[in-house]
Formats: sequence, C-alpha cells, structure tokens
Amino acid sequence: MKTHVMELQEGDRLKEDVFNRAGLHVLPKGTSIHTEEIALLIRQSIDYVDIDLREHLMDKPEVEDVDFGQRLRDNFDSTLKGFQSIFLEALTTGKFNQTMVDQQLVPMLEVLDRNRDVVSLLIAFTEDDVNVYNHSLQVGLLSYYIAIWLGYSSEECYEISKAGYLHDIGKSQVRQSLRNREHELVGEELEELKRHTTYGYEIIHKSMNEETTALVALQHHEREDGSGYPEGLKKEEIHPYASIVAVANAYVDLTAPEGSRSRQDLLTVLRKIYELGFGVLNEKAVQALAHNLLPNFIGKKAHLSTGETATIVWNNPMDIFKPLVRIDDRFVDLSKERTISLEQVFM
Repeated sequence: MKTHVMELQEGDRLKEDVFNRAGLHVLPKGTSIHTEEIALLIRQSIDYVDIDLREHLMDKPEVEDVDFGQRLRDNFDSTLKGFQSIFLEALTTGKFNQTMVDQQLVPMLEVLDRNRDVVSLLIAFTEDDVNVYNHSLQVGLLSYYIAIWLGYSSEECYEISKAGYLHDIGKSQVRQSLRNREHELVGEELEELKRHTTYGYEIIHKSMNEETTALVALQHHEREDGSGYPEGLKKEEIHPYASIVAVANAYVDLTAPEGSRSRQDLLTVLRKIYELGFGVLNEKAVQALAHNLLPNFIGKKAHLSTGETATIVWNNPMDIFKPLVRIDDRFVDLSKERTISLEQVFM
C-alpha cells in the first residue's frame, strides 16, 4: 500500500525498490523500515513508498514490551533490595556473602540481555530517588553494557558488572551523614568519604577471593591524567575493568541531583562524559558509551533550545550531538542549524 514517509511504522517492509528523483537506487524491495531508513527517505526528498500490508499481529510486540518492562522493574527492585542486604551486612560485619551477589545479579543481567534500549532503561531508573543502593546497581548495569560494546566475553562482562555493582561497598564504613550529603564536602569530611575506595578493597578481600573486583573498588575514582584518588594513578596503571566502571560511575553520578542542582538531562551528561574522554576518562570506554547510547535516542522526544519539542529522527555520525529532528511536519538538521541545540531528551 502507498504510504507517506511520515506515516511509516517500525517494522514496515518495502513492497518495491525505492528510487530518488534522479533515478538513483535508494532502498531495495523487502527492506525493513526503521528510523534510519525513514531518515534516509526524508534526506532523498521521497514522500511516498509502497509497503506490504501490515499484519494485525504487529500489536503483539507492544504487549511483550509491556511485559518486559514489568519484568525489568521487578528484577531491578529485587536486585536493589538484595544489594541493600549486602550493604547492611558489610556495614555490621565488615564483609558480605559472595553467593548473595551472584543470586541477585545474574537474574537481572539475564533480563537485560533481552533488551538493548539502554536510554529507556536509564531514563526509567533515574526517575527513582537516588541513594547508594540505586547508584551502585545503575553503575553495575551500565558497566555491563559498556563491556559488551567493547567486545569482552560473556564471563568478563559479568565480572565487570559485578565489580561495578560492588564498587561503592566501602561506603558502608563511611558515616551516613557523608553518604547522604546535601552539601559539598571539604576538608576532613571529603577525605573520609574518599577512603571508601580503600574500605571497599578491604571488604571485598575479606568476602571473596577476587583481586580484580577489589581493585575496581579501589581504583574507580582514579583518572588517566593522575588527578584521581586514592593513589593518583596514571592511565597505564589503572586496571581496564576499573576504567570501565569509572566511566559508568561518572555518568551515573552526573545524572543525579546534588544539593541545589537539579537532575541533568542524559544528553547533557553524555556531552560532559564525552569531553572527559580526552585525557581524563578512558577514551575507548567513553567512545563505546557515546556511540552506543546515541542510536537509542532515535525516536525519543527532545526539548530544543528554541522552546520547541522535537522527535530525534537520525544521528549525524560526523557531529554526534547535532541530529536530524522532526518538529511537527518539518525536519530540522541541527548540524546545519548551529544556533539550535538539544536541551533535554525524554520518553
């Protein structure tokens, strides 16, 4: 059936080859339509295409998505409670049950493996109140994704995720008033909070025979230019797993409100992390995060600096923070409209 490009839906399939006005072949017959294909058709000034009739079963994945979202939320809440138990055990005894970590984390990662729309997950999770438990779980999950994007094996991805999950366990030995700070810490208070890295290393060593996991807890605040703590390590001295968790930790930290600062938008945070990838945070991990998160912004709504609301249609690989967007029935290429920028992305 003849369909306007603005009315195409995810999963529509081309019934005929598509050519532009100059007669050049654009897309072959049978192509499955996604946001990238729609963007291509728009750039080629093609208004209508022929697609196969849609099946009524197209509604079924939406039901499955709802079920997935509920399973994800249930697993997230369960894993969160599990980490709270682990944290409280470390607080009272100075160690934790290693078996409980695996019991809590494995089911969560199994659910995540069925969905790679990380942006939706991050938007959903950052709607929750932020505390050390929520923060730690988010870092563990984001570390898992970064490890996947970097090409680590399944076993390595799990170990990296677990290290991210436990990276802040040392905060169990820090005063609660410092963990839940509502003001910027200075002096001795700041020094005490920084000691959570050393405490974490010691707690993990007492609880499990995993030097690498302990090293991640110790090094996740180290920076490649030597400006981090506790030892001021340089790039080549930081464990690769710790470099990944450091990127995830910095990203999740920046998405959380602090003091009078309101919660920052995910895209704003990603820009800041991207800049830190030039000498401060590990470049490969930052690039993996940026280039794999940005495609997930396609289809999301965004507030523009003009005050308008747009839909992100296509990512510009040459200028990753200047995508093609749709505002009502018109398209705006932000790489050409340099005075307009994305302010906030939402569901």
